[in-house]
Amino acid sequence: MTQPRNASIETPYGWAVVAASFSLVAIGNAALYATIVALKPIADEFDWPRAWVALGYSLAMLGTGIGGIAMGRWTDRVGMFVPVATGMTMVAVGCWVISTTSSIVVFLLTHAVLVGLVGNAALYGPLVANTTRWFDRRRGIAVGIVACGQGVAGAIWTPVFRWVGEVAGWRVAYIGFAVFLLAATVPLLLVLRRPPPGGFVPAPARVRGEAAPPPARVLDLPGAAVLAVVCTAIVCCCIAMSMPLVHTVANATDLGHAPALAAQMLSVALGCAVLGRLAWGFVSDRIGGYRTLLYSSAGQALGLFLFSQVDSAAGLFLVAAVFGLGYGGVVPAYVLIVRDLFPATGIGQRMGVVLLFGTIGMALGGWLGARVFDVTGSYSTAFMTGFAFNVANLIIVHALSRRRRRYSAAFAVA
Repeated sequence: MTQPRNASIETPYGWAVVAASFSLVAIGNAALYATIVALKPIADEFDWPRAWVALGYSLAMLGTGIGGIAMGRWTDRVGMFVPVATGMTMVAVGCWVISTTSSIVVFLLTHAVLVGLVGNAALYGPLVANTTRWFDRRRGIAVGIVACGQGVAGAIWTPVFRWVGEVAGWRVAYIGFAVFLLAATVPLLLVLRRPPPGGFVPAPARVRGEAAPPPARVLDLPGAAVLAVVCTAIVCCCIAMSMPLVHTVANATDLGHAPALAAQMLSVALGCAVLGRLAWGFVSDRIGGYRTLLYSSAGQALGLFLFSQVDSAAGLFLVAAVFGLGYGGVVPAYVLIVRDLFPATGIGQRMGVVLLFGTIGMALGGWLGARVFDVTGSYSTAFMTGFAFNVANLIIVHALSRRRRRYSAAFAVA
C-alpha cells in the first residue's frame, strides 16, 4: 500500500530518543564545567598559572569542534550506539586521569583528546543530527530540547561540583562524576540502539578516511559552496555571540557593579538562552529554520547593541535577558537549515563541519572582544564590533533564505 503523501515519520519512541540525547549532552558537557569550577583549587595546589588551567577548557572546546567532524562521519556509517558509548567512556576516563595527574602536559592533553577530541565530540553534534532523523513535523522543538542539554549542564553541575569540591576536594569531584557518568550512560545508550524510522541508511562506501562530499548541486549551486556559506554565517554570529558571554562580567564590574551582581547578569543570559531554545524550537516548527535564524539572530544583535549603550544594573539585567532569549535560538536553527539543504545521509559529518566553524567563531569572538578593549579601553566599542559581525550574519542568512524561496518556487512551477 502506498504511504499517504502527508504521512509523518514521527513516532512516540522519537521522544524517548530526544530525552536520552538531552540527558547524554547534559551529562557529557558537565566535564567542561568541572574544569571551570576547579580552576582556582587546581592552580593553587600545583602553583600553576590560572591561564594554564583555563587553557584546558579551551583545548577541550577546540578538540570537541575538530573531533565532531570525524565523529559525525562515524555515526553516519555505523549509527549512534558505538560512537556515543565511546565518547561517554572517554569523558569518564579523562576525568579520572585529570583527578590523578600532577603534570600540566597530561592535564592539557587529557582535556584536548579524551574530554574533547574523542569524548564530547561524539555528543552534541551527532546527537542533534540524529534527532532530525526521527522528526519531520516537530523537528524544531525536538532539536531545541536536545540543544538545551548544554545550558542545563552548566546550571545543574556547576553547583554540584562546587559543593563536592568544598566538602571532599576537586579530585573526588572528578572521580565521583566519572563513576556517575558511566552508570548513567548504560540505560541512556540502550534507547539509541533502535534505528530511526525507515531503518538506518549508512553513508555510501568510499575510500577510507575520505570525507563525504556535499551533493553536486544545492539550490542550483555547488554543494560545497552552499556549505561554505553556512559555515561563514555561523562564524559571524558566533563571534558576536561569544563577546557578551565572555565579557559580561568584566563589563559590569568596569561599570562599577559588584562582582556577584555581574555574575548574576551572566546567569540571567544563560538561563534565558535555555528558555529561548525551547521557545524558538516550538516557533521553528511553524515558520521554518531560516526565519527562526533571522529572528533569533536579530534578537542577539539587539542585545549586543544595547550592551554597548546601557550601564545601569537594572538595564544590564534586562539586556542580558534579551540577548539570552535571542542567542538561544541561533545554533539549533543551523541544524534545521543544514537538514533542509542536505540529505539525511552524511548529516552527522556536515553538522560536525558547521559546528566546528561555530566553535572557531566563539573562540575568535572572546579574543576579539578583549583585543578591542585593550586597544580602545571600551567594551562599548567591542560590543559594537560584535554587532557588526551579527549584521553580516543577517545579510548572509537573508540571502540564503531568499535563494531557498526562489528555488522552491521555481521547482514548484516546474
